[in-house]
Amino acid sequence: MKNKITLFVSFLAGIILLGACLKDKVGDYWTDDLAGKMYAQVPSYTLQSLSLQPVAGDVPFSFLVNIATDALPTEDITLTLAVDPAAVTQYNTDHSKAFKTFPNVQVLTPTIVIAKGTRNATVTGKVWGANTLNACDNFMTAISITAAKTASGKDITIAGNMKSYLLSLPISNPYAADYHVVGYRIRPGNATEPVDATEAFNTVDCKTVRKNGFGNYTSYDISIEVTANTVVVGGVTCLKVIATPIDPATGNSVGGMWDTWTGDATLKPADLTINYYNPVTKVFILNCWYTSSAGNRIMYETCTRK
Repeated sequence: MKNKITLFVSFLAGIILLGACLKDKVGDYWTDDLAGKMYAQVPSYTLQSLSLQPVAGDVPFSFLVNIATDALPTEDITLTLAVDPAAVTQYNTDHSKAFKTFPNVQVLTPTIVIAKGTRNATVTGKVWGANTLNACDNFMTAISITAAKTASGKDITIAGNMKSYLLSLPISNPYAADYHVVGYRIRPGNATEPVDATEAFNTVDCKTVRKNGFGNYTSYDISIEVTANTVVVGGVTCLKVIATPIDPATGNSVGGMWDTWTGDATLKPADLTINYYNPVTKVFILNCWYTSSAGNRIMYETCTRK
């Protein structure tokens, strides 16, 4: 005869979840020789994900730990948990991945008690310092159960394949945001056309954003890739960018950027340095062109993060 283990896991929202397996599938059955045994485990043992903004502050996370058993525990059970870089290495090996270990992680509840008559408890932790890391890197952390013991001192077996909470920590593109765009577009033979608007810079990848609008002309987008190359502007080390006008209908480039400033002499900027991002003021300075049968169009913009 087989006994099915049903674990009732109480989430914050009061959701009841069936969760009880020591192998790879929810709802595995135990044979009679396992009756009465207990295993400490992490029910959500597959890779989870928590997206981080590129900010310095703490970002909390939590997960459930569980005692798998066919009868409710009659004693309190204390679990000990710790950050486990070796589990990240093992995950990379098992899945042919290349996650880097997130450097700033703390388990806020390194010991936690599962009260007798219950099976679950919530572990809390935090990460911080995403603003100092490269958004193009893939980060991960792991928190593992390292010990489990009843109040009377009996060791509880830790489920070897369900002992760790695995959490990937992708960092959002740090340049995606709304910007106040001030500048102009020049059409040869016509008056300079100003722009003063709020525009959304949207993520393309970890180092590239894209916005709609070339000056006051909204039929073209501009792709902006922030590079590792630097230029010093006003005493601040800034990052050079590659700005490319794009036809959104085709996805193709329709122009490029100037190597030196060009534009309306009556609106000459105080600093002629162009096509860079200032990480202190969070400002993009762009000077681009696109081709036209009537002569290349010219754009100059100051884009300040709101």
